Amino acid sequence: MNTAIEPHTGPQTGPEREEKQKKRVKRGFEPRPGHVVQAFVFALDPGARTEQRLRSHCGAARAAYDWAISHVPASWEQRKAETSYGIAEDALTPWRSWSLPSLCKAFNATKHTDPRFAGWWTDNSKEAYNTGLAHAAAAFDAYTQSKRGERQGPRMGQPRRKSKHRSLLACRFTTGAIRLEEDRRHVVLPVVGRIRTHENTRKLHRRLANGTARILSATVSHRRGRCQVSFQVEIARTTRTPSRPQTVAGVDLGIKSLAVVADSEGGVRHVANPRHLNGELKHLRQASRRVSRRRGPDRRTGQAPSRRWVKANTERNRVHHRVANLREDAIHQLTTSLAREYGMMLLQFGRHL
Repeated sequence: MNTAIEPHTGPQTGPEREEKQKKRVKRGFEPRPGHVVQAFVFALDPGARTEQRLRSHCGAARAAYDWAISHVPASWEQRKAETSYGIAEDALTPWRSWSLPSLCKAFNATKHTDPRFAGWWTDNSKEAYNTGLAHAAAAFDAYTQSKRGERQGPRMGQPRRKSKHRSLLACRFTTGAIRLEEDRRHVVLPVVGRIRTHENTRKLHRRLANGTARILSATVSHRRGRCQVSFQVEIARTTRTPSRPQTVAGVDLGIKSLAVVADSEGGVRHVANPRHLNGELKHLRQASRRVSRRRGPDRRTGQAPSRRWVKANTERNRVHHRVANLREDAIHQLTTSLAREYGMMLLQFGRHL
């Protein structure tokens, strides 16, 4: 859609542009002195009913996002049509604001009568809809700033609707009952209720108990075939001094070696690539053969996959997920060890890194 958003969206230069950029600076949450913001991620083990509630909340966030993506540009198209009819500027349909408060106000006025929400919007927490509306507001901000030439990076296109089957299932909670249970094996989220975790939550529970941590928000998502919750926490932490604070290290990432580290003292260290995929190739081949023997989907004819294909494909995806998790853990261990050893690091930068 090549529709102008505002009459004055063209690139601006000089003091006027600098002044507008200062006004648009958004101040995020700033932790207290001596504190940092850290994420604690736990894999969830929900029952069938609880998982359905989680999926409903994530679906509500996507539905609210899609509603906002359609709501705002509707006024653009209407103004474009009215302009072609020769209607005066002051008589045109007003612009629809995409700020979060404006979207929330418009959504609250629509959700009772809109057939997309009227029958089930009360089943989910308001945080689910706020998640989608906040993402839509951020998407429109990025689009307009890119259109004006005020945003770094590649050109951003107009926000598009999210696919029901391919988009990431996610929902963020910022208010309500968000806590960890005393047994350290359950978490509580608004409306959803009590959810069992795959792993012990003692790392975060201990800090909450002694008052050195505070939960800011909780984000539920479905990644790599598993539900997980990520707690954004303000945590007290002292600055750790590296073991070699005066040493500068250059890090070159690669494939044969995971990384080559050369420091200012003349030392060169090669970090071997664990090659996690090679260790799982046997299981991957077996899983792929099982998938190929099942009746899979066919987009040309509209054929739906069989249940046995879905089950076999899920098993194959678990192999990929395991490799991805192992790779992520290896990179995390490498970056942590480098940060604890060197006072300064220089890394190669690329678009796909």
